[in-house]
Amino acid sequence: MKFRRLIKVLFIILSVWVLLHLASITIDGLTDTGQKADMAVIMGSKVNEDGTLSTRLEKRLACGLHLYKAGRVNKLLVSGGLGKEGFYEGDKMKAYLLEHGVPATSIIVDNYGNNTTATVENTLQLKDSLHYTSLIVVSQYFHVTRTKMLFRKRGFENVSSVSPLYFEWRDIYSLAREFAAYYTQ
Repeated sequence: MKFRRLIKVLFIILSVWVLLHLASITIDGLTDTGQKADMAVIMGSKVNEDGTLSTRLEKRLACGLHLYKAGRVNKLLVSGGLGKEGFYEGDKMKAYLLEHGVPATSIIVDNYGNNTTATVENTLQLKDSLHYTSLIVVSQYFHVTRTKMLFRKRGFENVSSVSPLYFEWRDIYSLAREFAAYYTQ
């Protein structure tokens, strides 16, 4: 009987921990403090097989574009890797921004940001050459808390975030993945 009760208590504690963490990720991810920064880092996502942007990626880029046009950032760093579809996400992201009026001099491309950790590392390697002291991370709401945590873990504190108001059913899976990833990085 004591063993069953212990299991039940542990299950309740674990459930509360997961739910509080997911609520925290969601609130943080959907909060835009309105801060300005030197640069926005737009995280990559899927490019479709025909070379068009996935809706998720297009929404991220529109969000970064809004930051740029509103004068909240001076530069846009687009980061993503070579997808299985055969396109470099960074190049496709740059093309979108150019089509929407952002000058090439305001766009930095990282085609080696194959995952969140790589994007953070690649961005930080550019710190001295780009002379930035503040960043805004642009990604889906469930992704920004971990991304900001990775920047801070590497000593870069002045990082905020913005996410597009775009939701998909796969967000449920993504929230669970982000919970696990937060504690393993």
